[in-house]
Amino acid sequence: MASPPLLALRDVRLTFGGNPLFEGVTTWIGRGDKTCLVGRNGSGKSTLLKVLAGEVLPDSGERFVQPGTRIAVLPQDPVLAGASVAEYVAGGLPEDERDQTYRVAAVLEAVRLESDRDPACLSGGEGRRAALARALVGEPDLLLLDEPTNHLDLPTILWLEQALAAFAGALVVISHDRRFLETLSRQTLWLERGQVRRSEQGFAAFPAWQEEVYAAEEAELARMDTRLRQEMHWLARGVTARRKRNMGRLRALQGLRKDRGELLQAKTAGARQAKLAVDAGELSGRLVIEADGVSKRFGETVVAQEFSTRILRGDRIGLIGPNGAGKTSLLRLLTGELAPDAGRVRLGTNLEPAYFDQRRERLDPERSVWDTLTDGRGDTVWVRGRPQHVVGYMKDFLFSESQARTPVKALSGGERNRLLLAKLLAKPSNLLILDEPTNDLDMDTLDLLEDVLAEYEGTLLVVSHDRDFLDRLVTSVIAVEGGGDVQEYAGGYSDYLQQRPAPAAPPPPRRDAPRPAPARPKATTRLSYKDSRELDELPGRIDSLAAEIVRLEAQLADPGLYGRDRAAFDRAAGRLDEARAELGRAEERWLDLETRREELAR
Repeated sequence: MASPPLLALRDVRLTFGGNPLFEGVTTWIGRGDKTCLVGRNGSGKSTLLKVLAGEVLPDSGERFVQPGTRIAVLPQDPVLAGASVAEYVAGGLPEDERDQTYRVAAVLEAVRLESDRDPACLSGGEGRRAALARALVGEPDLLLLDEPTNHLDLPTILWLEQALAAFAGALVVISHDRRFLETLSRQTLWLERGQVRRSEQGFAAFPAWQEEVYAAEEAELARMDTRLRQEMHWLARGVTARRKRNMGRLRALQGLRKDRGELLQAKTAGARQAKLAVDAGELSGRLVIEADGVSKRFGETVVAQEFSTRILRGDRIGLIGPNGAGKTSLLRLLTGELAPDAGRVRLGTNLEPAYFDQRRERLDPERSVWDTLTDGRGDTVWVRGRPQHVVGYMKDFLFSESQARTPVKALSGGERNRLLLAKLLAKPSNLLILDEPTNDLDMDTLDLLEDVLAEYEGTLLVVSHDRDFLDRLVTSVIAVEGGGDVQEYAGGYSDYLQQRPAPAAPPPPRRDAPRPAPARPKATTRLSYKDSRELDELPGRIDSLAAEIVRLEAQLADPGLYGRDRAAFDRAAGRLDEARAELGRAEERWLDLETRREELAR
């Protein structure tokens, strides 16, 4: 640090429910830093942001703030209050500056909100824009933003990126939006297992840095294993004869065992991933949805004007557009919930839809995780037609056994989304309708959700403002631009930007495409003997693992196993995790080798 930090934490410790959430956290935010805070859902990112803001006091340690520093916070779930939007936004100004109404008017114009609106009547996206306006209006020295892009439409996300890039103060942001973080961040704070690591590079470099840290932990674990074997050999040979002189070394050995156990446990905890799977149910007809010349309006608001599309089984359709343009109404038109004013919508046969609601209205905040998954009946969850103990199913979605009786209202935003996904994905369906499914999910779970949806054999309709998610997943984009202008474009969000005839913002300056490099002659025309033999053996290995997974799933499907033999349940659950991971690696290796074999044969 070339200059004193705006804000710093030193040896901060915080417990939650009797368990340590942070231990010995030391970090800082420098003047002008653009920092992203990353970590898994439930790791404590939002709580750490509140500690930085001074809203949560640590059990021990120090928090230092440069005198005179203005700090503004955007919480994950802002509480909108006040007689008007203007009054709510003015609450972000210091008390002696609240008569400067021109500043409120300027920031409300930037976020496209009317000053006299009732905050209680704002939509999710409008409420998020109002909360952003409240955070920005006081011209803070440090902005702390928790999931600022949630519920925002793409034009507002692009505006926010530009505004924060030009912001002269320091910034700490939590977000699941990769592209947003890659665009803005220049430093990274990584919260994992109660510790914070800091990198002087932005989020674009985070995956490589994360791999380096995990590799170093693997090496440390191997070193400790070697040391432990040496100490055990010494202990077996001589501790009795030299008891008095060597008790210190024995204590050191016990400490080494403890350290290794903690490192191994931490490594295992860090590697946990949600196990998502979705059953496509019975096969639907080839045609899923056909819209022919559909038009719909509500008073002066035109949702669609003579829009036509044909959605077939297996298509993955993304719906994008500004908030209020009519995405939800169009979705209801396409799924038959809303009748068109003109035109015709025809639905295919044998459809089994499942709906993910971004507002999580299907979750009862007073119900526990256990009762939500079992509907209050017993201890069994029916997962794609097969019984599974609720604790085992919870663990598939990264919930600990201790959270079984936790009420929904006490869960974080990401945990609620995972719970809703767990309830949704247990039900067979061949038409998935997902409304902003990525909100609040950590990136590892988001990666896994993308993989699951990519392998889903049914049809997918997804409303999302996550550009990276759309680029990775959908086969076409339906853009609802407003005023009845609805068009479909092949590909993802980036393809839509290239194809649309009249972009809202000027395109980036054109660059001459680089000339393709001359093709190099192939060095070989076939795989090596070792790779070829591995390719031959992998199908058998994959079949063996698949059979083992089926056997373990059948064992865990026994509703009485958990109560009858807890150890057997844990062993089977642990081996099931390992087998699934091995199967994934084997399939990926087979695909890599088979692709190389085909390329060499051309």
